Amino acid sequence: MTVDRRRFLTGALRGGALTGLALAGCKPSARPAPAGPAPAAPADVAPAADGRDGPAAPPRPQRLLILGGTGFLGPHLVDAARARGHTVTLFNRGKTKPHLFPDVEKLRGDRDGDLKALEGRAWDAVLDTSGYVPRLVRASAELLAPNIQQYVFISSISVYARLDQVGADERAAVEPLADPASEDVRKDYGALKAACERAAEAALPGRVTNVRPGLIIGPLDPTGRFTHWVTRLTEGGEVLAPGDGATPVQWIDGRDLAAWLVRAVEDRALGVFNALGPRELTTMRQALERCNAALGGRATLTWVPASFLAAQKVSGWSDLPMWLPPEGEFAGFGTLSNARAVAAGLQFRPIAATAADTLAWLGELPADAPAKVRSSGLSREREAAVLAAFRAR
Repeated sequence: MTVDRRRFLTGALRGGALTGLALAGCKPSARPAPAGPAPAAPADVAPAADGRDGPAAPPRPQRLLILGGTGFLGPHLVDAARARGHTVTLFNRGKTKPHLFPDVEKLRGDRDGDLKALEGRAWDAVLDTSGYVPRLVRASAELLAPNIQQYVFISSISVYARLDQVGADERAAVEPLADPASEDVRKDYGALKAACERAAEAALPGRVTNVRPGLIIGPLDPTGRFTHWVTRLTEGGEVLAPGDGATPVQWIDGRDLAAWLVRAVEDRALGVFNALGPRELTTMRQALERCNAALGGRATLTWVPASFLAAQKVSGWSDLPMWLPPEGEFAGFGTLSNARAVAAGLQFRPIAATAADTLAWLGELPADAPAKVRSSGLSREREAAVLAAFRAR
């Protein structure tokens, strides 16, 4: 099975960056509890608290500006920052879930040409959760540079030119932007994110934290990727599982990422970080079995070889989220080094806890929430047809 890079990046983008930043119809009650102590983890998974080892000393209160703040990662970030005693200001257009955080200062504007509300204001740090075009990142970074100490840019592992090296770290080559004038996020997502990183660093040399998450999962996830497995496993019965189960996979719970981003500000952690987990290499089989157990154990997993899936025109990532066949330029997918972020305090809750919390969140969604929020993968009918063909081979 061959997965084209552009197809992979476009699928990732379609699932989250543009069309899934928010659930406009999501009730306020659907918001999960803030990031905090997680359930006890199995021995091979590090527990998540607030991103710190041992009792956390009270931090110095800081003034934080979040560019965005009301989509998927944003609300987790607001909750994590406020739980640590920091003052938060949001800057956005006010179009996505404006009802959230009524007691938080909200500045209205537009990153594309209307930054007036930010002029003359000072914050300790800025967390940019909504930057996709280098021109716009440069504008906000340059405007804020005289009055901030740190600029945290939420990038992506999609910046890497290839993911064929097992265990690659932040020094791996990033995707070049072939056309410097391009602002086509759907076509050049990874290259544009890499250019955004450079734009932030150029505006604030030595004061930037470039964070490269992998697949972000958990409550508030609008992409339908991890929620596909939560939904399908909860339904039970025979479930099509991709490959032989041995393929490594990586992810990060949005609440764990948010808690660590706040720590990165408190500690002034600078540089580039791959922000994904878990701590130890984990296979697709381990991930799905742990989720299945947490969701009631109603599903029976049938592992279907990648070659058979390819013959059936079933694609990794888009049809079967989280998973890519470990071949070609994706031979190292699921093995990126997170050592630098772990050393800086990044911790992870068990995927079983994330699955249970995600199911609870899905249960709170309004009846008219988009179907793709619950699943962006194979339909039940298509899955049944592929399983029938596999049994009859």
